[in-house]
Amino acid sequence: MNIKLSALDQSPIREGETATEALNNTIILAQELEKFGYYRFWVSEHHDTKSLAGSSPEVLISSIAAKTKSIRVGSGGVMLHNYSSYKVAENFKVLEALYPNRIDLGVGRAPGGMPLATKALMQGKSIFNDDYQEKVLDLVRFIYDIVPEEHEFSGLKATPLINTYPEIHILGSSGGSAGLAAGIGASYAYAQFITGGMGVSSVNWYKDNFKKSIISEKPNTIICSFVICGETEEEINNQVAVMDLTLLLVEQGKALGMPTLERALAYKYSNDEIQIINRNRKRMIVGTPDKIKDEILNMSKIYNTEEFMIINLNTDLESKIKSYKLIAEAFRK
Repeated sequence: MNIKLSALDQSPIREGETATEALNNTIILAQELEKFGYYRFWVSEHHDTKSLAGSSPEVLISSIAAKTKSIRVGSGGVMLHNYSSYKVAENFKVLEALYPNRIDLGVGRAPGGMPLATKALMQGKSIFNDDYQEKVLDLVRFIYDIVPEEHEFSGLKATPLINTYPEIHILGSSGGSAGLAAGIGASYAYAQFITGGMGVSSVNWYKDNFKKSIISEKPNTIICSFVICGETEEEINNQVAVMDLTLLLVEQGKALGMPTLERALAYKYSNDEIQIINRNRKRMIVGTPDKIKDEILNMSKIYNTEEFMIINLNTDLESKIKSYKLIAEAFRK
């Protein structure tokens, strides 16, 4: 099976460093991954956090696309519940006009932050109004200029008017998201890095119930997972140590920046925390290049998918780039 390797970066901020450094590292990473042959590079949306710098994927996408040449660039994702479908459509049509056939519009249902941030993002609107599915439908209508006559916004155009379209992807970790993606004929990106479990039933349901549409003629799936790769046991263990403590602190609400390697190696875990670490390890693929390749190929067979999206929260840019490079080289063998 011919595997497409892609990446999602969350612009992690290391303790003692700045958001500016984190965002610049994301851009550098995208440039390097383009050289390695990665297919897509997505950036995330998180609010009111000292650990992640990417609060506005549309802005970051524009900078990344301007400084790369061929890699697809997109959102993983825009948290559509927070915004107007019309404005999101216009943002991404501008991006598509600037960088034709390179822009991905990934949308998700999660708020991207704590309740206070959600309240601020939805200022003047009820945060309890669950209209996500209708917003997704409106987004498709505005992107493709197919607003029906009976719709309240009939005749409204999302500008600029262009001849190409950003690819639409539905992000999720449940059957609900899979069903929505299948129903509108969009790509489905399954977030295994969130659940830690296998979502084969959701992915299969999506494929079995996919309805071809103006978006796509056939189903497309992307499996997203944390991946750590190194040449030596020491390299691997160092990266895993940082990831273990990072995920723990985020879960505990104590993250004031991504921990340094020194702090991660020195941290003394309680018995309860060790149980959390063991659970989080199920969200990761860890090992040497050949082992990573074998695991990705195995998962590709299980899910019957050709695209795998890698996430690495390491803030040491050099080792992070090396991890991605080793994986790319393993797949070229």
